[in-house]
Amino acid sequence: MTTTLDTTVPSGSLAGTYDPRFEQVAAEFTKNFTARDELGGSVCVMHNGETVVDLWGGTAREDGGETWNSDTLSVVWSSTKGAVSFCTHLLAARGEIDLDAPVADYWPEYAQNGKAATTVKMMLNHQSGICAVSEPLPAGAYADWDTMIKAIEKQAPFFEPGTTHGYEALTYGWLLGEVIRRVTGLSLGTFFRTALAEPLGIDFWIGLPESEEHRTARMILPATDPANLSPFMQAMADPTSVQALALGNSGGYMDLDENGVRNFDLPLAHGAEIGAAGGMTNGRGLAGLYAPLACGGSLNGVDYVDADTLARMAAVSSASSRDFTLLAPMRFSLGYFKSVDNRRGPANMRDSMFLPEPAFGHPGYGGSIGFADPESGISFGYTMNRMGDGMLLNERGQSLIDAVYRSLGYRSRESGFWLK
Repeated sequence: MTTTLDTTVPSGSLAGTYDPRFEQVAAEFTKNFTARDELGGSVCVMHNGETVVDLWGGTAREDGGETWNSDTLSVVWSSTKGAVSFCTHLLAARGEIDLDAPVADYWPEYAQNGKAATTVKMMLNHQSGICAVSEPLPAGAYADWDTMIKAIEKQAPFFEPGTTHGYEALTYGWLLGEVIRRVTGLSLGTFFRTALAEPLGIDFWIGLPESEEHRTARMILPATDPANLSPFMQAMADPTSVQALALGNSGGYMDLDENGVRNFDLPLAHGAEIGAAGGMTNGRGLAGLYAPLACGGSLNGVDYVDADTLARMAAVSSASSRDFTLLAPMRFSLGYFKSVDNRRGPANMRDSMFLPEPAFGHPGYGGSIGFADPESGISFGYTMNRMGDGMLLNERGQSLIDAVYRSLGYRSRESGFWLK
């Protein structure tokens, strides 16, 4: 038995279905539009592989000219990294990649400039030291795989690989994507589509075909408070900093075109296989991606990863009080984020993400998120087009996650994790 959502909000209408057990999720999704300035978005929750919440609505354009429909796609930024990580672990589970092997075993040219000992695991852990590219990149480099790979091959690490973690904001997708390409002979987007998206039946693209462009939402960058900038944003004022290079030296990915549209919102970027930030999907696609990982590594009779691999994906593998790039406390598993509680930090460093400790997933710039919780059997996805400030979750995404766990009878997240 399911309940239908059909209600009007300031930016349009909301639709979809939900299991009455998860009525609180529908209530919070609605509240996002009526009280938290949501413009357009989608949320999907799966429990033991079955969809229990599938909601969407609002508008896909800031001017209200296009409805956010059930199949609307948006850029999910770093939530894309979760798909790239899954691809890597899938190959490891098959015995085609050894996570402890040097990257140069698969990609010999990578060994240049102090990178010979870097392992695949270090890349997954954001410990490669290749947080950015120093050499100025030509216009459109973000859409030219070979240009980016050659620049990365020449790049020296910003720190000795394996000694700390520095978030690979845009480089992550090229780093692991090239390993995947060398091992499989397929581009990152093609391997993801054939190995995961198609078998799982999810509408998730790393390299969107032009034929699907008509379904895309337009992203709206978050407003920032100049009086309360995070250390990361403050560091970006120096164009030579790793923070500025990490986002700014990409060949114009974040820049405006002649019509005032950000390049990341245009077909060239959507079609490029930008594995760190350019994935196109919706809540249903993110929840579906994580569904087998919430169900022991298998779904509908297909085995994706074994128990040992799943345990590695979920376990904390790198954490510190100051990520080299983000300049804030972070906790990672191999290719994913874990629950992060920074709420008691300085006012400009309180970005947090509250999940149960067994859960793992990946947030995206602006607040999108997908994750798996193998203990409860929950997989979750949330996307939107009005981006929130900060590096992790804002109130809109967190309120939906909180509602999921309250619906399951979890009692508190005061400890920094949702507890039964």
